Amino acid sequence: MLRIMTIFGTRPEAIKMAPVIKQIAADPSMVPVIVVTGQHRTMLQQVLDIFDIHPDYDLKIMGKQQTLSEITSRVILGLDEILTEERPDLVLVHGDTTTTMAAALSAFYHRIPVGHVEAGLRTWDTHSPYPEEMNRMMTDDIADLYFAPTQLSKNNLLKEHHPESRVFITGNTAIDALRTTVRADYHHDVLATIAQGHRFILLTMHRRENQGQPMRDVFAAIKEVVLNTPGLDVIYPVHLSPRVQAIAHEIFDGVEGIHLIDPLDAVDFQGLAARSFFIMTDSGGVQEEAPSLNKPVLVLRDSTERPEGVAAGTLKLVGTKTSAVKAAMVELLNDPQKYRAMATANNPYGDGHAAERIVRICRDYLIHGVAANA
Repeated sequence: MLRIMTIFGTRPEAIKMAPVIKQIAADPSMVPVIVVTGQHRTMLQQVLDIFDIHPDYDLKIMGKQQTLSEITSRVILGLDEILTEERPDLVLVHGDTTTTMAAALSAFYHRIPVGHVEAGLRTWDTHSPYPEEMNRMMTDDIADLYFAPTQLSKNNLLKEHHPESRVFITGNTAIDALRTTVRADYHHDVLATIAQGHRFILLTMHRRENQGQPMRDVFAAIKEVVLNTPGLDVIYPVHLSPRVQAIAHEIFDGVEGIHLIDPLDAVDFQGLAARSFFIMTDSGGVQEEAPSLNKPVLVLRDSTERPEGVAAGTLKLVGTKTSAVKAAMVELLNDPQKYRAMATANNPYGDGHAAERIVRICRDYLIHGVAANA
Protein backbone atom coordinates (compact mmCIF):
# COMPACT_ATOMS: atom_id res chain seq x y z
CA MET A 1 0.00 0.00 0.00
CA LEU A 2 1.22 3.47 -0.90
CA ARG A 3 1.38 5.84 2.05
CA ILE A 4 0.50 9.37 0.91
CA MET A 5 1.00 12.10 3.49
CA THR A 6 -0.84 15.41 3.12
CA ILE A 7 0.45 18.37 5.16
CA PHE A 8 -1.43 21.64 5.52
CA GLY A 9 -2.10 24.29 8.13
CA THR A 10 -4.53 26.99 6.99
CA ARG A 11 -8.20 27.13 6.09
CA PRO A 12 -7.64 27.75 2.35
CA GLU A 13 -5.22 24.83 2.18
CA ALA A 14 -7.70 22.58 3.95
CA ILE A 15 -10.52 23.47 1.55
CA LYS A 16 -8.38 22.70 -1.47
CA MET A 17 -6.74 19.57 -0.06
CA ALA A 18 -10.00 18.05 1.17
CA PRO A 19 -10.99 16.66 -2.27
CA VAL A 20 -7.49 15.17 -2.66
CA ILE A 21 -7.66 13.52 0.77
CA LYS A 22 -11.06 12.04 -0.02
CA GLN A 23 -9.77 10.72 -3.34
CA ILE A 24 -6.72 9.14 -1.69
CA ALA A 25 -8.96 7.45 0.87
CA ALA A 26 -11.15 6.04 -1.93
CA ASP A 27 -8.17 4.50 -3.76
CA PRO A 28 -7.61 0.88 -2.65
CA SER A 29 -3.89 1.11 -3.40
CA MET A 30 -3.33 4.03 -1.02
CA VAL A 31 -3.33 4.87 2.68
CA PRO A 32 -3.81 8.54 3.61
CA VAL A 33 -1.73 10.06 6.41
CA ILE A 34 -3.05 13.50 7.37
CA VAL A 35 -0.91 16.07 9.16
CA VAL A 36 -2.09 19.55 10.12
CA THR A 37 0.22 22.19 11.49
CA GLY A 38 -2.43 24.47 12.95
CA GLN A 39 -0.98 27.61 11.32
CA HIS A 40 -4.63 28.69 11.50
CA ARG A 41 -6.44 27.12 14.44
CA THR A 42 -10.16 27.86 14.71
CA MET A 43 -10.60 28.52 11.00
CA LEU A 44 -8.81 25.29 10.10
CA GLN A 45 -10.99 23.20 12.41
CA GLN A 46 -14.13 24.54 10.74
CA VAL A 47 -13.06 23.06 7.42
CA LEU A 48 -11.97 19.75 8.94
CA ASP A 49 -15.43 19.40 10.47
CA ILE A 50 -17.24 20.27 7.24
CA PHE A 51 -15.36 17.70 5.18
CA ASP A 52 -15.22 15.12 7.99
CA ILE A 53 -11.42 15.00 7.96
CA HIS A 54 -9.65 13.58 11.01
CA PRO A 55 -5.91 14.34 11.16
CA ASP A 56 -3.49 11.68 12.25
CA TYR A 57 -1.15 14.36 13.60
CA ASP A 58 -1.67 17.96 14.74
CA LEU A 59 1.42 20.07 15.39
CA LYS A 60 -0.62 22.83 17.06
CA ILE A 61 1.92 25.50 16.22
CA MET A 62 -0.50 28.43 16.49
CA GLY A 63 0.77 31.19 18.79
CA LYS A 64 -0.16 34.80 19.46
CA GLN A 65 1.26 37.17 16.85
CA GLN A 66 3.57 34.42 15.63
CA THR A 67 6.34 35.45 13.27
CA LEU A 68 7.18 33.79 9.97
CA SER A 69 10.41 32.51 11.50
CA GLU A 70 8.52 30.90 14.36
CA ILE A 71 6.04 29.22 12.00
CA THR A 72 8.84 27.90 9.80
CA SER A 73 10.94 26.50 12.63
CA ARG A 74 7.97 24.96 14.46
CA VAL A 75 6.79 23.16 11.33
CA ILE A 76 10.23 21.77 10.47
CA LEU A 77 10.92 20.62 14.03
CA GLY A 78 7.40 19.25 14.47
CA LEU A 79 7.56 17.20 11.28
CA ASP A 80 10.98 15.72 11.98
CA GLU A 81 9.79 12.89 14.22
CA ILE A 82 6.60 12.29 12.23
CA LEU A 83 8.43 11.84 8.92
CA THR A 84 11.03 9.63 10.57
CA GLU A 85 8.32 7.38 12.00
CA GLU A 86 5.87 7.30 9.10
CA ARG A 87 8.26 7.26 6.12
CA PRO A 88 5.51 8.04 3.59
CA ASP A 89 6.05 7.25 -0.08
CA LEU A 90 5.07 10.79 -1.02
CA VAL A 91 4.29 14.08 0.73
CA LEU A 92 1.65 16.37 -0.81
CA VAL A 93 1.63 20.08 0.03
CA HIS A 94 -0.56 22.84 -1.30
CA GLY A 95 -0.09 26.33 -2.58
CA ASP A 96 2.00 29.03 -0.98
CA THR A 97 1.75 29.17 2.79
CA THR A 98 4.70 29.08 5.18
CA THR A 99 3.47 25.63 6.23
CA THR A 100 3.78 24.53 2.59
CA MET A 101 7.34 25.73 2.17
CA ALA A 102 8.52 24.40 5.53
CA ALA A 103 6.82 21.01 5.03
CA ALA A 104 8.39 20.61 1.60
CA LEU A 105 11.81 21.44 3.03
CA SER A 106 11.34 18.97 5.87
CA ALA A 107 10.34 16.21 3.43
CA PHE A 108 13.42 17.00 1.34
CA TYR A 109 15.62 16.65 4.41
CA HIS A 110 14.11 13.18 4.88
CA ARG A 111 14.60 12.27 1.20
CA ILE A 112 10.86 11.87 0.66
CA PRO A 113 9.39 12.92 -2.72
CA VAL A 114 7.16 16.01 -2.70
CA GLY A 115 4.11 16.72 -4.82
CA HIS A 116 3.04 20.37 -5.05
CA VAL A 117 -0.68 20.90 -5.55
CA GLU A 118 -1.38 24.27 -7.21
CA ALA A 119 2.16 24.62 -8.48
CA GLY A 120 3.45 27.27 -10.83
CA LEU A 121 1.50 30.36 -9.80
CA ARG A 122 3.63 33.49 -10.14
CA THR A 123 3.52 37.25 -9.87
CA TRP A 124 7.33 37.42 -10.42
CA ASP A 125 7.56 39.84 -7.48
CA THR A 126 8.89 38.18 -4.33
CA HIS A 127 7.27 40.85 -2.14
CA SER A 128 3.78 40.65 -3.68
CA PRO A 129 2.10 38.74 -2.22
CA TYR A 130 4.42 38.46 0.76
CA PRO A 131 5.59 35.89 1.80
CA GLU A 132 3.49 33.70 -0.49
CA GLU A 133 5.37 34.34 -3.74
CA MET A 134 8.68 33.26 -2.26
CA ASN A 135 7.05 30.31 -0.48
CA ARG A 136 5.69 28.84 -3.70
CA MET A 137 8.89 29.45 -5.64
CA MET A 138 10.94 27.67 -2.97
CA THR A 139 8.41 24.83 -2.81
CA ASP A 140 8.64 24.37 -6.58
CA ASP A 141 12.43 24.24 -6.33
CA ILE A 142 12.04 21.32 -3.89
CA ALA A 143 9.12 19.45 -5.47
CA ASP A 144 9.31 16.26 -7.55
CA LEU A 145 5.78 16.42 -8.99
CA TYR A 146 4.02 19.61 -10.06
CA PHE A 147 0.23 19.81 -10.26
CA ALA A 148 -0.39 23.00 -12.22
CA PRO A 149 -3.98 24.26 -12.30
CA THR A 150 -3.68 25.88 -15.75
CA GLN A 151 -1.55 25.97 -18.89
CA LEU A 152 -0.10 29.32 -17.78
CA SER A 153 1.03 27.79 -14.48
CA LYS A 154 2.69 24.99 -16.41
CA ASN A 155 4.40 27.51 -18.67
CA ASN A 156 5.75 29.33 -15.60
CA LEU A 157 7.29 26.10 -14.33
CA LEU A 158 8.86 25.30 -17.68
CA LYS A 159 10.27 28.83 -17.82
CA GLU A 160 12.07 28.00 -14.57
CA HIS A 161 13.42 24.79 -16.16
CA HIS A 162 11.42 22.31 -14.13
CA PRO A 163 11.21 19.00 -16.05
CA GLU A 164 8.16 18.88 -18.31
CA SER A 165 7.74 15.14 -17.66
CA ARG A 166 6.82 15.95 -14.06
CA VAL A 167 4.53 18.93 -14.69
CA PHE A 168 0.83 18.08 -15.00
CA ILE A 169 -2.15 20.31 -15.78
CA THR A 170 -4.93 19.17 -13.46
CA GLY A 171 -7.29 22.10 -12.90
CA ASN A 172 -7.74 23.58 -9.44
CA THR A 173 -9.07 21.53 -6.54
CA ALA A 174 -11.00 24.59 -5.33
CA ILE A 175 -13.53 23.84 -8.06
CA ASP A 176 -13.81 20.25 -6.82
CA ALA A 177 -14.59 21.55 -3.32
CA LEU A 178 -17.39 23.80 -4.59
CA ARG A 179 -19.32 20.73 -5.68
CA THR A 180 -19.59 19.82 -1.99
CA THR A 181 -20.04 23.19 -0.30
CA VAL A 182 -22.46 25.26 -2.43
CA ARG A 183 -26.07 24.43 -1.57
CA ALA A 184 -29.31 25.80 -2.99
CA ASP A 185 -31.00 25.92 0.43
CA TYR A 186 -28.20 27.84 2.15
CA HIS A 187 -29.05 30.49 4.76
CA HIS A 188 -27.03 32.65 7.14
CA ASP A 189 -28.36 34.94 9.86
CA VAL A 190 -26.66 37.98 8.32
CA LEU A 191 -28.92 37.66 5.29
CA ALA A 192 -31.90 38.45 7.50
CA THR A 193 -30.35 41.84 8.31
CA ILE A 194 -30.28 42.91 4.67
CA ALA A 195 -33.47 44.59 3.44
CA GLN A 196 -35.43 42.90 0.70
CA GLY A 197 -34.34 44.12 -2.71
CA HIS A 198 -30.91 45.28 -1.54
CA ARG A 199 -27.77 44.10 -3.32
CA PHE A 200 -24.77 43.12 -1.24
CA ILE A 201 -21.04 42.93 -1.85
CA LEU A 202 -19.00 40.23 -0.14
CA LEU A 203 -15.65 41.59 1.07
CA THR A 204 -12.50 39.80 2.25
CA MET A 205 -9.22 41.55 3.02
CA HIS A 206 -6.41 40.44 5.28
CA ARG A 207 -3.03 40.08 3.53
CA ARG A 208 0.06 41.23 5.40
CA GLU A 209 1.13 43.66 2.67
CA ASN A 210 -2.31 45.34 2.77
CA GLN A 211 -2.50 45.79 6.53
CA GLY A 212 -2.15 49.43 7.48
CA GLN A 213 -2.71 52.33 5.06
CA PRO A 214 -3.67 50.23 2.00
CA MET A 215 -6.48 48.66 4.02
CA ARG A 216 -7.62 52.04 5.33
CA ASP A 217 -7.71 53.41 1.78
CA VAL A 218 -9.83 50.52 0.52
CA PHE A 219 -12.21 50.70 3.46
CA ALA A 220 -12.61 54.45 2.96
CA ALA A 221 -13.68 53.84 -0.64
CA ILE A 222 -16.16 51.16 0.38
CA LYS A 223 -17.61 53.34 3.12
CA GLU A 224 -18.11 56.25 0.71
CA VAL A 225 -19.80 54.10 -1.94
CA VAL A 226 -22.15 52.49 0.56
CA LEU A 227 -23.16 55.85 2.03
CA ASN A 228 -23.90 57.20 -1.44
CA THR A 229 -25.62 54.16 -2.98
CA PRO A 230 -29.18 53.40 -1.82
CA GLY A 231 -29.98 49.71 -1.55
CA LEU A 232 -26.38 48.56 -1.18
CA ASP A 233 -24.91 46.51 1.69
CA VAL A 234 -21.49 45.02 2.36
CA ILE A 235 -20.85 41.81 4.30
CA TYR A 236 -17.32 41.59 5.67
CA PRO A 237 -16.19 38.46 7.55
CA VAL A 238 -13.33 40.06 9.47
CA HIS A 239 -10.10 38.10 9.72
CA LEU A 240 -8.98 37.24 13.26
CA SER A 241 -5.73 39.23 12.92
CA PRO A 242 -5.77 41.98 15.58
CA ARG A 243 -4.47 44.51 13.05
CA VAL A 244 -7.26 43.72 10.60
CA GLN A 245 -9.87 43.79 13.36
CA ALA A 246 -8.69 47.19 14.57
CA ILE A 247 -8.81 48.85 11.14
CA ALA A 248 -12.16 47.31 10.24
CA HIS A 249 -13.82 48.64 13.39
CA GLU A 250 -12.06 52.00 13.08
CA ILE A 251 -13.50 52.64 9.61
CA PHE A 252 -16.75 50.69 9.54
CA ASP A 253 -18.27 50.84 13.02
CA GLY A 254 -21.58 52.67 12.94
CA VAL A 255 -21.90 52.66 9.14
CA GLU A 256 -25.39 51.53 8.19
CA GLY A 257 -25.30 48.82 5.56
CA ILE A 258 -21.85 47.46 6.44
CA HIS A 259 -22.07 44.18 8.34
CA LEU A 260 -18.96 43.01 10.19
CA ILE A 261 -19.25 39.33 11.02
CA ASP A 262 -17.02 36.56 12.33
CA PRO A 263 -14.82 34.58 9.92
CA LEU A 264 -16.79 32.05 7.90
CA ASP A 265 -16.27 28.39 7.23
CA ALA A 266 -16.19 27.14 3.64
CA VAL A 267 -19.91 26.41 3.42
CA ASP A 268 -20.88 29.81 4.80
CA PHE A 269 -18.42 31.79 2.72
CA GLN A 270 -19.27 30.09 -0.55
CA GLY A 271 -22.97 30.19 0.27
CA LEU A 272 -22.78 33.95 0.73
CA ALA A 273 -20.55 34.34 -2.32
CA ALA A 274 -23.13 32.60 -4.47
CA ARG A 275 -25.77 35.11 -3.33
CA SER A 276 -23.64 38.24 -3.51
CA PHE A 277 -23.79 40.84 -6.28
CA PHE A 278 -20.01 40.83 -6.62
CA ILE A 279 -16.92 40.10 -4.51
CA MET A 280 -14.02 42.28 -3.39
CA THR A 281 -10.96 40.43 -2.13
CA ASP A 282 -7.20 40.25 -1.72
CA SER A 283 -7.44 36.47 -1.34
CA GLY A 284 -6.10 34.08 -3.94
CA GLY A 285 -8.58 31.23 -3.64
CA VAL A 286 -11.62 33.45 -4.02
CA GLN A 287 -10.32 34.49 -7.44
CA GLU A 288 -10.65 30.86 -8.53
CA GLU A 289 -14.01 30.11 -6.94
CA ALA A 290 -15.94 33.16 -8.13
CA PRO A 291 -15.93 32.30 -11.86
CA SER A 292 -17.73 29.04 -11.06
CA LEU A 293 -20.35 31.09 -9.20
CA ASN A 294 -20.67 33.68 -12.01
CA LYS A 295 -19.59 36.50 -9.72
CA PRO A 296 -17.32 39.38 -10.81
CA VAL A 297 -14.31 39.95 -8.56
CA LEU A 298 -12.49 43.19 -7.82
CA VAL A 299 -9.01 42.13 -6.72
CA LEU A 300 -7.60 44.43 -4.03
CA ARG A 301 -3.98 43.92 -5.04
CA ASP A 302 -1.57 45.41 -7.56
CA SER A 303 -0.67 42.02 -9.01
CA THR A 304 -2.11 38.53 -9.09
CA GLU A 305 -0.65 35.08 -9.57
CA ARG A 306 -3.95 34.15 -11.22
CA PRO A 307 -3.86 36.26 -14.41
CA GLU A 308 -5.99 33.71 -16.26
CA GLY A 309 -9.05 35.19 -14.55
CA VAL A 310 -8.04 38.70 -15.56
CA ALA A 311 -7.53 37.56 -19.16
CA ALA A 312 -10.89 35.75 -19.15
CA GLY A 313 -12.57 38.91 -17.87
CA THR A 314 -13.99 37.62 -14.59
CA LEU A 315 -11.36 39.37 -12.40
CA LYS A 316 -10.29 43.00 -12.37
CA LEU A 317 -7.13 44.19 -10.64
CA VAL A 318 -7.96 47.46 -8.88
CA GLY A 319 -5.19 47.82 -6.29
CA THR A 320 -5.79 49.63 -3.02
CA LYS A 321 -5.99 53.33 -3.90
CA THR A 322 -9.24 54.90 -2.73
CA SER A 323 -10.07 56.52 -6.06
CA ALA A 324 -9.44 53.35 -8.09
CA VAL A 325 -11.44 51.13 -5.74
CA LYS A 326 -14.34 53.56 -5.71
CA ALA A 327 -14.37 53.85 -9.51
CA ALA A 328 -14.36 50.09 -10.00
CA MET A 329 -17.21 49.61 -7.54
CA VAL A 330 -19.34 52.32 -9.12
CA GLU A 331 -18.77 50.88 -12.59
CA LEU A 332 -19.98 47.40 -11.62
CA LEU A 333 -22.94 48.79 -9.68
CA ASN A 334 -24.12 51.10 -12.47
CA ASP A 335 -23.09 49.46 -15.76
CA PRO A 336 -25.18 46.33 -16.47
CA GLN A 337 -23.22 45.51 -19.61
CA LYS A 338 -19.88 45.58 -17.78
CA TYR A 339 -21.35 43.52 -14.95
CA ARG A 340 -22.81 40.92 -17.32
CA ALA A 341 -19.52 40.57 -19.20
CA MET A 342 -17.62 39.79 -15.98
CA ALA A 343 -20.32 37.55 -14.51
CA THR A 344 -20.58 35.34 -17.59
CA ALA A 345 -16.87 35.01 -18.42
CA ASN A 346 -15.58 31.47 -18.88
CA ASN A 347 -14.02 29.75 -15.86
CA PRO A 348 -10.34 29.11 -16.62
CA TYR A 349 -9.64 27.11 -13.45
CA GLY A 350 -10.99 23.64 -14.09
CA ASP A 351 -13.89 21.22 -14.32
CA GLY A 352 -14.16 19.84 -10.78
CA HIS A 353 -12.08 16.69 -11.37
CA ALA A 354 -8.62 17.91 -10.38
CA ALA A 355 -8.30 15.63 -7.34
CA GLU A 356 -8.97 12.54 -9.44
CA ARG A 357 -6.17 13.50 -11.81
CA ILE A 358 -3.73 14.29 -9.01
CA VAL A 359 -4.24 10.96 -7.24
CA ARG A 360 -3.98 8.98 -10.48
CA ILE A 361 -0.71 10.72 -11.37
CA CYS A 362 0.72 10.05 -7.88
CA ARG A 363 -0.19 6.37 -8.13
CA ASP A 364 1.30 5.95 -11.59
CA TYR A 365 4.47 7.82 -10.63
CA LEU A 366 5.06 5.79 -7.47
CA ILE A 367 4.30 2.43 -9.11
CA HIS A 368 5.79 2.92 -12.56
CA GLY A 369 8.15 5.87 -12.12
CA VAL A 370 6.32 7.82 -14.82
CA ALA A 371 2.84 9.25 -15.30
CA ALA A 372 0.93 10.48 -18.33
CA ASN A 373 -0.32 14.07 -18.30
CA ALA A 374 -3.88 14.63 -17.17
